[in-house]
Amino acid sequence: MRYFVGLDVSLEETSICIVDETGKIVKELRATSEPTALIVTLRDTGLSLERVGLEACSLTAWLHDGLTQAGLPAICIETRQANAAMKTMPNKTDRNDARALAQIMRTGWFRQVHVKSRQCRLWRSLLVARRTILNEMRSIENVVRAILREAGVKLGTPGRAAFVERVRELVGGDSEVMPLVEPLLAILVTMLREFTHLTKRVHEVVRKEAVCRRLMSAPGVGPITALAFRATIDRPDRFQHSRDVGAHLGLTPARYQSGETDIQGRISRCGDELARTALYEAAHTLLTRSSKWSSLRAWGMKIAKHRGMARARVAVARKLAVILHRMWTDDVGFRFGKEPTAAAVALVA
Repeated sequence: MRYFVGLDVSLEETSICIVDETGKIVKELRATSEPTALIVTLRDTGLSLERVGLEACSLTAWLHDGLTQAGLPAICIETRQANAAMKTMPNKTDRNDARALAQIMRTGWFRQVHVKSRQCRLWRSLLVARRTILNEMRSIENVVRAILREAGVKLGTPGRAAFVERVRELVGGDSEVMPLVEPLLAILVTMLREFTHLTKRVHEVVRKEAVCRRLMSAPGVGPITALAFRATIDRPDRFQHSRDVGAHLGLTPARYQSGETDIQGRISRCGDELARTALYEAAHTLLTRSSKWSSLRAWGMKIAKHRGMARARVAVARKLAVILHRMWTDDVGFRFGKEPTAAAVALVA
């Protein structure tokens, strides 16, 4: 007899449901949300476990690694499919959620989610920490600008490194305004120092990572984009086709079709937002700042001419994701393509 397990994980405790291959509930247990406690609880049942399913959450990677290393057949499943099954239960409880997950494991109606390696998770955490500081710095700078405008002071557009000194230069002698902005400026100084430290760490990682250096041969792709793509994809062989990467990162149009209705909307924006944003910014840099000709830039500018720059950036970001995956898989650098001759350009025109 085969048995299937559903784990409904919460921060402190996990609800466990075990069903047999006919769908009958065999055991219902609770354990602390830690790998060791879950391993002991599942092994004490003495049952031959076919699949152990848990929904993707903040603790999933940690628990999945522990269960897998212990030899248990742990599977991380997609949240949307798990929620669809859980909604069939009349009451939303941890116990019912565990039952639904166990039935999903039994029927096989699930999409397995790739659990990234620990190194890739750490790299992504580094990028998230850096971006968080950057966003908070922008928020504080906007507050400072608003305070200065109230006093009739227009700050202009100083660089981030010169922002604090420029504010002190303009309002340093104002005994009413300066006490309001000085605490914010002190915070900005500290945040800028730590932001610079995290950026330096990103550069150090990229310098040692051969894949990132290869990806940076593409125009518009810098250390942040290269590391974000590397940490998100983790293993390129999990994509059968390079074109699947665009859909994985939410850069393909969403579609709704039912009967005579067939609507193609904006990009789905599913998947990793960090990598998607980095690719979009890389596409913008490629189209507006890159001085070297490439077939990718020419293709993007052609789209921009007919459909606008916003759509061109999305299209180039999607194609750039496909190209970066192929560069990684084939272990080759970026190919700029052969620039057309003046005669060929004149003929097309």
